[in-house]
Amino acid sequence: MLNTWIAATIVAVVGGIVGYFTVLRGSSFVAHAIPQGAFAGAAGASLLGINAIAGLAVFSLGGALGIGWLGRRGRHDVATALGLVAMMALGALFLSFSVEYAPEIYSLLFGEVLGVSRGEVLPIAALGLACVAAVVFAYRPLMFSSVLPEVGEARGVSGQRMELYFLVVVAAATAMTVPVVGALLIFSLMIGPPAAARSFTNRPLVALGLSVAIALATVWVAIAASYLSNWPVGFFVGGLAALAYAVGRGWVWWRRAEGRIARPHQGTATAGILSVKG
Repeated sequence: MLNTWIAATIVAVVGGIVGYFTVLRGSSFVAHAIPQGAFAGAAGASLLGINAIAGLAVFSLGGALGIGWLGRRGRHDVATALGLVAMMALGALFLSFSVEYAPEIYSLLFGEVLGVSRGEVLPIAALGLACVAAVVFAYRPLMFSSVLPEVGEARGVSGQRMELYFLVVVAAATAMTVPVVGALLIFSLMIGPPAAARSFTNRPLVALGLSVAIALATVWVAIAASYLSNWPVGFFVGGLAALAYAVGRGWVWWRRAEGRIARPHQGTATAGILSVKG
């Protein structure tokens, strides 16, 4: 259980941080496509008898670079869909070669947070630290390209380069989170808590911290509930993430009904970006 709590905490922090920019950039489809496509890499790694995280990392990075390259030459949603289709096709091919790894494949789809081994904690922690460091290093350019792309371009922030940079960060986050919460559930963890946080505040740093806090609460409660009930942890992760978003939207509706807030706009977020030094 100690390994479980450590890995889940790392996953929640990374999911809350990377997911915030995923929601801010309107890249939810990317957060869905890369983990699902990377699952094919895990299937191939299992077939070859090597570490599944290595397969996840290779396919996550390859998928991110492919989506970024195709996105420069056409519509981004089409490029994302094509990248997902290509990776899933390879995954279907790998799975057709053998059915000996069904339990491992199932765990990669739906997560096996209660079965995290000691040997998996260090790679997860290393990739998690790399993801957080990458976001901190490029925080201001990421904010500019997400909220004010025209202003960012005027200040020398290339939208295409930042898009590729962000895709690589999502790929790294995918490689370290899929073994814990699964390819089908990291999507809910990277979207639900950040979207809920944005419902409560437009201040970037506050929303980022709140996103991490909601993701942590979601994962911790899910682990405890799964341990006590013997129900799948994925059920609780997905349900709590959706509940957090519903509460956030309810909060917005109530504030609007009371006339306490205006409709969302980018003013507060813009001020937050411009006030950040560096």
